[in-house]
Amino acid sequence: MLTFDVLKTEGHARRGRLTLNHGVVETPVFMPVGTYGTVKGVMPSSLEAMGAQIILGNTFHLWLRPGVEVLQQFGGLHRFEGWSRPILTDSGGFQVWSLGEMRKISEEGVKFASPVNGDKLFLTPEVSMQVQRALNSDIVMQFDECTPYETKGHITTEREARVSMALSLRWAQRCRAEFTRLENPNALFGIVQGGMFENLRQESLDALVAMDLPGYAIGGVSVGEPKELMRSIVAHTPHRLPDHKPRYLMGVGTPEDLIDGVTGGVDMFDCVMPTRNARNGHLFTRFGDLKIRNARHKTDERPIDPTCTCTTCQGATPGAGGFSRAYLHHLDRCGEMLGPMLASVHNLHYYVNLMREVREALEAGTFAAFAARFKADRAVGVG
Repeated sequence: MLTFDVLKTEGHARRGRLTLNHGVVETPVFMPVGTYGTVKGVMPSSLEAMGAQIILGNTFHLWLRPGVEVLQQFGGLHRFEGWSRPILTDSGGFQVWSLGEMRKISEEGVKFASPVNGDKLFLTPEVSMQVQRALNSDIVMQFDECTPYETKGHITTEREARVSMALSLRWAQRCRAEFTRLENPNALFGIVQGGMFENLRQESLDALVAMDLPGYAIGGVSVGEPKELMRSIVAHTPHRLPDHKPRYLMGVGTPEDLIDGVTGGVDMFDCVMPTRNARNGHLFTRFGDLKIRNARHKTDERPIDPTCTCTTCQGATPGAGGFSRAYLHHLDRCGEMLGPMLASVHNLHYYVNLMREVREALEAGTFAAFAARFKADRAVGVG
């Protein structure tokens, strides 16, 4: 089940409400990534406390471990990982793309050796739908081929991108047929491909819209292309999708990318950046990014961001429940696991809270002013 209501607009930007089988999601929304059935280093209760409404799982990795039988035993991913709110699962297409020469793509699907134990496996649109049915994810993504920007220094041509895009469209038809055969009660999203070519993006978009799917994603961006090309695709594509369907920009990106996406008409975002960067001592703040490994933080008693309300930042004085930059610097230098855990909570809270502020600005009709102020503040730099 999926219903989507657009509550307010400002230019292409939209404030919406998405109703799924496991709950309601207010949009625009950022979705934390939980590839293996866990958002790395963060308890489900912490995700709920920071206001996360929907998280991701990955079909490819969960198919390999723990496997379909275990997931079916638990009735899906929600009970297995202890998360009662909505879940979106990626189809495995991006992970197949990342295997590079270790995989062989054909019309039927993708053959590859398991990165876990070397077993020979065959992932098809039908298998992707079957695994996602076992996961019982609220939003199921079609199996697609993620068109690379370049391969071994060779930039993908329009002809190559067209072949890839057409294959993804044929796979989308097979996904829809299998999704229907399985009587999946959740929602299937199509993925717009076409590389960096606007005409191909439009062809992909038109064909997917003709399938009348519950929602649509924009894939194949943030795959090594120059930033200006990504921005042009994000500016071109979202607002051309149906007004009454949710729009999802896959795997993007920085806080500025999220604001640009909302400006272009995107409703849903995900990215590993908050947690991946946190594990490497890279923290997001209202006034730019902070690298906690820098020696200048060794004695700094301030929180990461004095304006942040996350549990990592709240109260930088002893006994107040928060943690100083000096302490986080110390944890990072010592390799203590609490360091990336606290940093991940902060970064995810920053992203989730940014989308809450965006929703409030859209409700007030002040999003354009908010976006301008946001970018100006980020450019100031951390004190």
